[in-house]
Amino acid sequence: MLYRNLEPLFSLPLPVKQAVKLAVDAAAIVLAYMAALFLRVESFAFLPLPGIWIALAITLPLSLVAFSRLGLYRAVIRFSGLEMLRILSLGAALSAALLLGLTLAFSLGLPRSVPFIYAFLLIGVMSGPRLLLRTLFLQRQALQKSRVIIYGAGAGGRQVVMSLHQAADYLPVAFVDDDPALHGRHINGLDVHPPASLPDLVRNTRAKMVLLAIPSASLTQRKRILSSLEPLKVRVKTIPGMMDIVSGRASVSEIQQVAPDDLLERDPVPADPQLLSANITGCTVMVTGAGGSIGSELCRQILRQRPHRLLLVEQSEFALYAIERELQTLEAKLGGEVAIIPLLTSVQHESRMNTILSRLEVDTVFHAAAYKHVPLVEQNVVEGLRNNTFGTLTMARAAIRSGVKTFTLVSTDKAVRPPNIMGASKRLAELVCQSLACTQNTTTFSMVRFGNVLESSGSVVPLFRRQIAAGGPVTVTDREVTRYFMTITEASELVLQASALAKGGEVFVLDMGEPVRVLDLAKRIIRLSGLKPFIAGEEHPEGGDIEIVFTGLRHGEKQFEELLVSADARPTGHPRILSEPVMSVPWDELEPAMERLLEACAAYEITRIARILAELPTGYTAQAEPADLIWQLSRELESPATGTG
Repeated sequence: MLYRNLEPLFSLPLPVKQAVKLAVDAAAIVLAYMAALFLRVESFAFLPLPGIWIALAITLPLSLVAFSRLGLYRAVIRFSGLEMLRILSLGAALSAALLLGLTLAFSLGLPRSVPFIYAFLLIGVMSGPRLLLRTLFLQRQALQKSRVIIYGAGAGGRQVVMSLHQAADYLPVAFVDDDPALHGRHINGLDVHPPASLPDLVRNTRAKMVLLAIPSASLTQRKRILSSLEPLKVRVKTIPGMMDIVSGRASVSEIQQVAPDDLLERDPVPADPQLLSANITGCTVMVTGAGGSIGSELCRQILRQRPHRLLLVEQSEFALYAIERELQTLEAKLGGEVAIIPLLTSVQHESRMNTILSRLEVDTVFHAAAYKHVPLVEQNVVEGLRNNTFGTLTMARAAIRSGVKTFTLVSTDKAVRPPNIMGASKRLAELVCQSLACTQNTTTFSMVRFGNVLESSGSVVPLFRRQIAAGGPVTVTDREVTRYFMTITEASELVLQASALAKGGEVFVLDMGEPVRVLDLAKRIIRLSGLKPFIAGEEHPEGGDIEIVFTGLRHGEKQFEELLVSADARPTGHPRILSEPVMSVPWDELEPAMERLLEACAAYEITRIARILAELPTGYTAQAEPADLIWQLSRELESPATGTG
């Protein structure tokens, strides 16, 4: 109630606040003066003496002027501290000196000890209301802040606490640390508690969030901590990892969502620097689809390996603009020696790609340009094939003509026995690269196949977080659906390393660990957001906050993804990269089928396209009814005409 009554005072206009301060300080000067006289003579016998009032009449306005000139009325009370006490002490000393000078000069009858008593009283009387208001303001602000427990009382945690004290959103209330030597200690105004006390600590402090401030912790440690936090009804956030802090990509004070790699059940393998730089350092490197999720991360990784030139090929103007600006900023920090060249074009434009590859003497191509959203490609069959398959064919032929040394196709686990056009288009792109690899020895072709990338634009993780922020529901296609997941950084590093291992025509498969049930991933993200998941129709004794809804598998989706076409996968020089011995189709056999497929695309014959894809060794199994929107709408428009005869 007190904070609510003071609210009008905090929101007064500045001139009114200044007038209030002057009036309060004038009253404080009078009060300190009278109290000093009373303490000295121990009675009010001084009241009739005219000299007493003359001294006050002169001291009062001159003291207010002195305080004003010292800057007392420019200071914001809620942010004042030692500086305010310094100004008050100096102003009180000047006021007391003035009072003493008047007494000595004009024999006003004021005891000489009074100015000294007055100075000390004035500091207390003037600072008291200010400190009280500051305390009330900070307490009101603390009630409005979200209470946070800091997990980690090391250097990172201490720095975070200092940053949070200056922020308007969070109030640190306690430390938690694994180190027994710190338990019971008092650091930065906060007590340090053991992890076992977290449930009681959350309840007693009413904390709404636990902030992981352990940037140097291993991924295994972070996962153990996250598992212990999941049952608590608190949001879990984190500060960046040590590598991001050291590299300058982030600062300790940045608060982030729990990193996607913390959601996985395995540790990433450190990259091999020699493999990373093999086809990049000092070379002219092209990345197609440079503005996409994988393409943009490949560009960041490539730039750190110091190529001679980095060519960004992208058909989306905004995506190209965004990645080019980001890379230019990064390159300025790295040294500014690499030429970054944005090229607005489509990989389907054969003459344009021939010109770029030959005139700029490209050494290495990472072909990441693809439409990858399964339902959208199902609904836009021809464009999906033109971009994913024929775009790859155009790029591969242009690379051979221009003498490109290394060509790496970024593929997908959806290319394995695909029930959808997107997967079939990527499997056919793999076959194109394998076939062309056998027709020449100028360009080393390879393909890298992996599953879902957690941070990509089409990933379920950002979708789940948006749905949670909106209050739910969180949508999962099927209760048992599983997917392979990998972080975008690890996937991009492995693509670069696999490219260096290529001899020609290999399909590399990334070891993505065990598949993850999407339902379990959704529940984990909900719990780490401080909420409880529930499924309608199931018992939830403790209730729930975010509902999980099953929407059913979409057209062309598989319940379980696969990474291997054959059961035999051979190890390579990297523990997370396998090589699959997939039989290729001779180009003289594949080329006529490609021409037939192109003709079917030009004629928009969807059923014929599906038949050709099924005849090729893609493993494609067509759905009963094509989902292509133009095909479906055409049939709907034809139906009434046939019926009315």
